[in-house]
Amino acid sequence: MRTADRIEIVAIAAVCALAVGLLGLLAAWLLRRRSVRWQVGLVVLVAVAAPYLGISVVAERMLISRHDFTVVTFVGSAAALVSLAVALALGEAVARWSRSLRSDVRRLVSGDAPDGQGVRGPAEFRELAAELKLSRARLDEAQQRERQLEESRRDLVSWVSHDLRTPLAGLRAMTEALEDGMAPDPARYHQQVRAEVDRMAQMVDDLFELSRLDGGVLRINPEPVLLGDLISDALAGADQVARARSVRLGGTVEEHVHLSADPAGISRALANLIANAVRHTPSEGLVRVEGRSSAGQVELSVTDQCGGIADQDLHRVFERGWQGDAARTPAPASADALPGKGAGLGLAIVKGIVEAHRGEVLVENLAPATGCRFVIRLPLTPTP
Repeated sequence: MRTADRIEIVAIAAVCALAVGLLGLLAAWLLRRRSVRWQVGLVVLVAVAAPYLGISVVAERMLISRHDFTVVTFVGSAAALVSLAVALALGEAVARWSRSLRSDVRRLVSGDAPDGQGVRGPAEFRELAAELKLSRARLDEAQQRERQLEESRRDLVSWVSHDLRTPLAGLRAMTEALEDGMAPDPARYHQQVRAEVDRMAQMVDDLFELSRLDGGVLRINPEPVLLGDLISDALAGADQVARARSVRLGGTVEEHVHLSADPAGISRALANLIANAVRHTPSEGLVRVEGRSSAGQVELSVTDQCGGIADQDLHRVFERGWQGDAARTPAPASADALPGKGAGLGLAIVKGIVEAHRGEVLVENLAPATGCRFVIRLPLTPTP
């Protein structure tokens, strides 16, 4: 074959393919809003029509016999029809898979879990169906957490309102008695007023701390801290309250153990645990604080003699406002010892602070009817 003939054949094939391609683009634009089956069929049609038209024109130009031209035409037509049929079938399958995915999306929007069982198409379709099902599960979890948080907020407002109403009523009665000169012991009344004011101030501080934890604005500034210093400071801070309630404090700590933590935050969490233990330990009881390193973690534990927590209530200990039953809270040793129990926010604050440090806090009962053990676990910092 001469070079000129070869160039002519290539030129004819290129022109025919370009013409079919342009017509295909025009048809694709006109069918852009139709079903995907038409798009798939159009792609195959263009792919078959371009070489078919090129072969037909080249065969005509080569002046081959009518018989040979008819054979080429029939072969190309058969190939085009079969390819188009396969393309339409594949397009119908893709459309059916798409409808199945659309059904799953509608179920997702309506709140039902997509089953994903009707999607049997390519791996991408099946992966998308599985992702939709996983998204529904995540949405359910998020909605459940939102409902629990909203319920917790409502309960918190109710509990705080109740706990504020009682001291406010007492303050009003005592101030009226002082104003009317009816107080038999004004000095004692003044002391009780101060105690109630301190109690409400502590409650407000707890609420502010919880709002910072909820809002994600609690700033954690970790630095190397000696475990022994944290525990000794916490015991010293709780000594006066423990003496007022005739509760003994004790503890042990492993030497030369450092951890990376915010000193103020962990000190507050530990102080809350000790105050809670002192509050629920009867007179002449013992509260122990221990600290040690274990398996790459620092473990701080506070053990009291509260008599234990009911098994069904163990998971509620760190809920906001939960205060346990009255039997678990011994009466104060004297009227001057300490204000009554708070709003049940201290342990919730402990959990928030510990989790902000990427740690965990848990509680367990000791031997029957003896006490509880609260444990804080935090990442360990190697000794410098």
